[in-house]
Amino acid sequence: MRGELRIYLGAAPGVGKTYAMLEEAARRAERGTDVVVAVVETHGREQTAAMLGELEVVPRRDLAYRGGVFTEMDLDAVLARRPELAVVDELAHTNVPGAGHAKRHQDVEVLLDAGISVLTTVNVQHLESLHDVVTRITGVEQRETVPDAVVRAAGQVELVDMTPEALRRRMAHGNVYRPEKIDAALSNYFRAGNLTALRELALLWLADQVDEQLDRYRTDHDIDATWETRERVVVALAGGPEGEALIRRAARIAARGRGADLLGVHVTRSDGLAGADTAVLARQRVLLESLDGSWHQVSGGDVPRALLEFARGVNATQVVLGASRRGRFAQLLTAGVGVTTAARSGSIDVHLVGHELTGRRPRSDRRPPALSRGRRIAGFGTVLAGLPLLTLTLAGIADHPLINDILLFLVAVVGVALIGGLWPALLAAVLGSLLLNWFFTPPFSAFAIAEGHNLVALATFVLVAVAVSGVVDIAARRTRQAAQASAEAQTLAAVAGGVLRGERPLIALLDRLRETFALTAVALREDGTITAAVGVPPATAEDADVAVRVDASLSMLLWGHTLPASDRRIVEAFAAQAAVALRQERLAAEAARAEPLAEADRLRTALLAAVSHDLRTPLASAKASVASLRSTEVQFDEADREELLATADESLDRLDRLVANLLDMSRLQAGVLGVTMIDIGAEDVVPRALEDLGPQGRTVTVRVPEDLPMLRTDPGLLERVLVNLIANALRHSPPDRPPMITGSRLGGTVELRIIDHGPGIPADRRDDVFLPFQRLGDRDNHTGVGLGLALSRGLTEAMGGTLTPDETPGGGLTMIISLPAGGA
Repeated sequence: MRGELRIYLGAAPGVGKTYAMLEEAARRAERGTDVVVAVVETHGREQTAAMLGELEVVPRRDLAYRGGVFTEMDLDAVLARRPELAVVDELAHTNVPGAGHAKRHQDVEVLLDAGISVLTTVNVQHLESLHDVVTRITGVEQRETVPDAVVRAAGQVELVDMTPEALRRRMAHGNVYRPEKIDAALSNYFRAGNLTALRELALLWLADQVDEQLDRYRTDHDIDATWETRERVVVALAGGPEGEALIRRAARIAARGRGADLLGVHVTRSDGLAGADTAVLARQRVLLESLDGSWHQVSGGDVPRALLEFARGVNATQVVLGASRRGRFAQLLTAGVGVTTAARSGSIDVHLVGHELTGRRPRSDRRPPALSRGRRIAGFGTVLAGLPLLTLTLAGIADHPLINDILLFLVAVVGVALIGGLWPALLAAVLGSLLLNWFFTPPFSAFAIAEGHNLVALATFVLVAVAVSGVVDIAARRTRQAAQASAEAQTLAAVAGGVLRGERPLIALLDRLRETFALTAVALREDGTITAAVGVPPATAEDADVAVRVDASLSMLLWGHTLPASDRRIVEAFAAQAAVALRQERLAAEAARAEPLAEADRLRTALLAAVSHDLRTPLASAKASVASLRSTEVQFDEADREELLATADESLDRLDRLVANLLDMSRLQAGVLGVTMIDIGAEDVVPRALEDLGPQGRTVTVRVPEDLPMLRTDPGLLERVLVNLIANALRHSPPDRPPMITGSRLGGTVELRIIDHGPGIPADRRDDVFLPFQRLGDRDNHTGVGLGLALSRGLTEAMGGTLTPDETPGGGLTMIISLPAGGA
């Protein structure tokens, strides 16, 4: 049986999640549960360390990596011990290479699969979905993340929270960080605003998970009653012009409850025929989404029932509908959607919102004729010519029963209905009944009926003729609607396909629209200025053949010819989509402009961090040495004086290299780095780089062929690149296997390889080492600001070459410098 996972979610570091986890572990141990501590990070906090108490601790593994020794959780030992409950701190932790799994949460999955329950912790800034948000808020990029699905799969997630003021007081008292880090932490990551934002993120993320659990519970237990745990406002949209007012009213209702959800729903007919104006719905969807609402569409023949089923399905608390647009007489016949919905709503509040169209149907809602004008005229002509001809024909036939005459006239009425629709058929029914009464019903040549059964026959004729006329008209209307819906669907699908294949959705949409309707030009005009166009629009927008208004400031203009009403509906729908595409393109442009600024801000933040530590370290060392030499209180012998001078000299050299790297990186980013390209041999550059490295450079093995072509490069910059790469290789190579430099020719390029046999870098992390201010897996903070490889790649590319990492056979890393061959 799979173990249970319980996660303590911290709003920020230091809120006490590890302490709370250990409290729970101690309680369970007291109740007799077999508990072991697999890994706990106390970070030097005495109160947290004291919580370990009598709990059994599984010793960690020692792993060597890049010249250092690190400890990780011993997964195999925990599995062999097989406790009921394991305490595993810091779920988002990245394991040292060689530990087995790359991430600690993968170790936890193994424990759970083995039937071992786990208590663990994670901070909100480590959730994958919130990574970018937290980075923008705090200015600190989180290197370790955990997928949200891992946390959501936990049986229990408990939020460990603390007010920003309380957490800052706790830090000031030294309960979170060491004294030397407190001031920097309080003025940077742990600012009150940052902590408030992180706290809200944690609460909202956990609230979403609780909503999911509640939905699952309601579904599993077939609960359709509304539970008012959170305000959810549903606005019903019928596709009429009142929809925008309803959306804004619903948005105001939702805004009254902080965190309320706004959902718009349109109920389509279950027969698939279009019942609402797609252009109006498209514009209303744009408005709804601009107000942070979500759009939904459901199908159903009974609109109130479909609407309430949707509202109960999303656990809505309020429904907003427009008051009926039908006239008073129609409202007397049926209650209407709004009244019926309110009567069936139960615990859901229903708002019937009045508007300027209340009580009257707008002209746009009046049904268009089912058949064309030509067919209606043909139907009337058939009535006026055909019925008299039928009457004369029957009058010339002797001794025929009335029932046969009625059936023949009924056939004529059906024929007229098929030709001309409802109104010609109704005229045929009335005229046919009069002709039957005058010519074929006793007493003849009079509008009177002597026998009762003839009266019944004529009345039946009229009723059947009217019913058949109505059915034929409805069938013709439905056929026309289905054909129109099919044509619109095909057009929309074709345009949508063209948009999806285009690199620029807005231009692709306008171009496809122009081709579909054979137009000469299509343009979007905003505030009197054309913002996007295809074709060559005339100089004056007033000459447009069709103008479709999207909103108060945006409209779509078409040139070429006018469009029928059915085509205009499609254009209006895509005008609304063009507005969305225009907004998306502008957002993408803003994001593109913001990206360099964000990158510059990140580099500036990292630079400040580097200056505050890495540059101060050699400066402090040199200053301490010089101060000691100047001191009159202590007498140094010659050996001590030489050592202090050497320390100062070494520190100043290191400081000089760090400053040179920073300056070169700034020149690279500004594009002002001077490069002088000449032909030079590798045998001239490599020795100078090794000489710059001092005694360490003598341990490097050099195997550069004598017949290696000349390099087309800047000797000074190439020497800097080689020094950085060789120093990095020396730092990570074992003493018994020093780095090696080889050279070879590949086509028109020359490759120099700097080979080390250290721990190497995982393939999926190799590009990360070229980011500025990175020390991937390097815990030594005294070797530089993490610019070496980033600068080396930048300098190599400035010389027209490439710098790529590769795996060394047998373990290690090979850095490959590719430069143009001389004379190439």
